[in-house]
Amino acid sequence: MTRNIKKGLSFLLIALVLMTSLIIPSFSAQAAGTLDLNAESAILVDAETGKVLYSKNADIALPPASMTKMMTEYLVLEAINNGDISWDTTTQISDYPYKVSANPSFSGIGLTQDKDYTVRDLYNAMAVFSDNGTTIALAELISGSEAEFVKLMNQKGEEMGLPEYKFVNATGIDNADLVGINPDLEDENGSNLLSAKSAALLAFHLINDYPEALDISKQTTVQFEGYTVENLNWMLPHDATNFKQYYYEGMDGLKTGHTILAGYTFTGTSERNGSRLISVVMKTASEDERFKETAKLMDYGYTQFQSTELFPKGYKLEGESSIPVAKGKEDTVEVSLSEGITLPINPDDADKYHIEYNIDKDKLNKDGELTAPIEKGEVVGTATLAFDGENDFGYIFPESESTFDLVTDNAVEKSNWFMLTLGAIGDFFANLFTTSVDWIKGLFS
Repeated sequence: MTRNIKKGLSFLLIALVLMTSLIIPSFSAQAAGTLDLNAESAILVDAETGKVLYSKNADIALPPASMTKMMTEYLVLEAINNGDISWDTTTQISDYPYKVSANPSFSGIGLTQDKDYTVRDLYNAMAVFSDNGTTIALAELISGSEAEFVKLMNQKGEEMGLPEYKFVNATGIDNADLVGINPDLEDENGSNLLSAKSAALLAFHLINDYPEALDISKQTTVQFEGYTVENLNWMLPHDATNFKQYYYEGMDGLKTGHTILAGYTFTGTSERNGSRLISVVMKTASEDERFKETAKLMDYGYTQFQSTELFPKGYKLEGESSIPVAKGKEDTVEVSLSEGITLPINPDDADKYHIEYNIDKDKLNKDGELTAPIEKGEVVGTATLAFDGENDFGYIFPESESTFDLVTDNAVEKSNWFMLTLGAIGDFFANLFTTSVDWIKGLFS
């Protein structure tokens, strides 16, 4: 009887294993980048390291619509940080932003002229409700005109290293829709352009350089002009019943966008258990779809990747960690990683990473030696992180951040003058002997 029970339990366990393998999706298949998204272009990025976890047509420049306002937000926060303006600085509304706010085809509440508005109120309306008139008013406050502000936007894009971008206005409205409204319009057919990668990099700079941007973008409602306006990001914890189906735990930003040309776009960011992700979807078909596709991206990031220490601080590459030293009390010095290398990875890929040493040639003499004295912790080169598998999307940055400093493990003092002199004499006679031998060989050859 006991034997039959054990046999039955064994069959039951086998059946459970088989059922589990059918129910649970393949971890490695999803991690290989097979995520199916209904978006023209998309990207998912780790907000701490800049590691790209997923990419779909992410280098194609497309109209971003109001995701453009992330750059306007950045420049406003920079101006506040520099002391050029403050949250309490006031400004009035010129004819151009007033006409935009009064046009029912543009998102906005409607602004009042001959009235003082604080930077805080204008920024809230821009970031939360995507108001276009307030965006233009902020651009004019900082640069005098939107045209001058656009120059600043493009300069900042170059500073950030955005790979694909063009800014023609501060809002994301197509210029064709501003003909007759914007008195300084230079390109009547112009549209802002960003790739998903550029939008993600812009968002990366915004939330890392100015984390207070998230304190504003996470507000579900704000008061403006006597109205309570809802945040257009439906993935926040709204009270409204019709938004609750889109709620995503940890979501606190960042910027929606929509025009006929751009479709429905969204740059999202969320944080769970200390891990923050940035996602971008571009040219989705509806408001509903842009949030559902964002949820797919976020789920993919949180379920398929784990923050993993690949190589600890002080790691030495076997057989390559010793560098010869000239004119020192020791003949060699050991080098190692100055910091640990920790990245969000698919755990199945942990053994596919390795590092390669790159010693700074400018620090070596003609014989490939470091010259004493050498300080402990002196940077003598870099270690490059390499991946031996497939579907490595690299980093969000224009230049790879997969390099880490190599430093010396200990100091090496310069040898005293007597030992250096003996060494020089020894080298002299060794060279003399070699030269003599070569000369004699030449006589008898």
